[in-house]
Amino acid sequence: MIVTPGHVTLGDLERIYRQNLSVKLIPSARQAVEAAAAMVAKTAAGEAAVYGVNTGFGKLASRKIAPQDTAKLQENLILSHCCGVGDPLDPELTRLMMTLKLMSLGRGASGVRWAICEQLAAMLEHGVIPVIPHQGSVGASGDLAPLAHMAAVMIGAGEATLGGQVMPGEMALSKAGLTPVVLGPKEGLALINGTQFSTALALVGLFEAQRAVANSIVMAALSTDAIMGSTAPLVPEIHDLRGHPGQINVAAQMRALMDGSEIRESHRDGDTRVQDPYCIRCQPQVVGAASDFIEMAARTLEIEANAVTDNPLVLVESGRIVSGGNFHAEPVGFAADLIALALAEIGAIGQRRVALMVDPTLSHDLPPFLTNDPGLNSGFMIAEVTTAALMSENKHLANPCVTDSTPTSANQEDHVSMAAHGAYRLLKMARNLAVIQGVEALCSCQGIEARAPLTTSPALVRVIARLREDVPTLGPDRYLAPDINKAADLVSNGALVKAAS
Repeated sequence: MIVTPGHVTLGDLERIYRQNLSVKLIPSARQAVEAAAAMVAKTAAGEAAVYGVNTGFGKLASRKIAPQDTAKLQENLILSHCCGVGDPLDPELTRLMMTLKLMSLGRGASGVRWAICEQLAAMLEHGVIPVIPHQGSVGASGDLAPLAHMAAVMIGAGEATLGGQVMPGEMALSKAGLTPVVLGPKEGLALINGTQFSTALALVGLFEAQRAVANSIVMAALSTDAIMGSTAPLVPEIHDLRGHPGQINVAAQMRALMDGSEIRESHRDGDTRVQDPYCIRCQPQVVGAASDFIEMAARTLEIEANAVTDNPLVLVESGRIVSGGNFHAEPVGFAADLIALALAEIGAIGQRRVALMVDPTLSHDLPPFLTNDPGLNSGFMIAEVTTAALMSENKHLANPCVTDSTPTSANQEDHVSMAAHGAYRLLKMARNLAVIQGVEALCSCQGIEARAPLTTSPALVRVIARLREDVPTLGPDRYLAPDINKAADLVSNGALVKAAS
């Protein structure tokens, strides 16, 4: 994909992530990049102290560095900042982080040479993917440690994967036909100072959250028919009177999914129940609100993905190199917290529908725990318990991270965003939610099948058919863990939503 810095959409980024696309900058970006690099080179040769160009870093910014030592300064910066720990990122996520850094450098305000951009693009093209430990960033001054591990491979240090094998960075470059770059003034700082690690994690959390909303709409429609719930709470007038776009959208999609259901038509008259529980009746209000929150986060992350977030910035038009604070990942931290809240609430209401379906006192005559021989068989009894455990875990993980600042770097960096682990937790939360939604799919499809000979809507029949390609109907008790994982995978990869068209 050829990208224009500053004009990359969320759709572009999701395709890059999910399809492992290589990325190059549009050639016209080169002029601005080289102009900023020329300014930095001129400054490095001068007498005036400019942060990051010919000075130390952080608390050591007052130390002037001799011109002959500026290259060594940048190399030392990279190596000393490779302090990440913990499990490495998946290669797909690392590729997205590298793409974001390439986009940022391509804006022409970071002062790197075009060769630095070419090195990043070539590593993406040839599959040289740095090993990035996921712990060590506090989200200001940028994602220093994880980005240092990326930059280390660019200069022939660190570790990288190539063809699925981990090897020294220099070896990976050599096998790919690439050579290490020698960093010029400010280039090391431009590579490690920025929010691309946190933003990449938050973007993946966003993509999964958007998919979770779509899955939740399908699951709620299935569950509503399984318990013979009412569609009256979905009438458009209710939602138009409130006006929230997410709520209006969820209700409209549920109406469309349930259109043509024989099960629904069978109990329009003579049903003694007056109202359904909130987990059925308030799905548009709850998941619609979560959807609106997610879209708020999406707008923030699209801006951040296209931003220049290193420091100092090279302002070519005014001829200045200026220190600021764009490396502070507070917007990303807020966005990650919003997404976390949404994921937790989508799971909370979905879990209540699972509990509803396995409870014979609430499920409107479905067999206890959705098994035809209860007592001898336990059916989905413990599958529901699993969803309760994951729902509770997600509630705990949803506590805000952005409010938990602590001073670092000898109190020079005295307020930080904690965006990195705030965004990283979204990956676990999304998988937990996928399991909850997978179990809801298993239970709701089992419940609808128990209503035979009545059938659900054509759209939901397709969803059930897709699930049954991978997971058969539950008869006598069997080893359920593989079924749950298969259902969760169908949720995660969007197969059930696709089946619903």
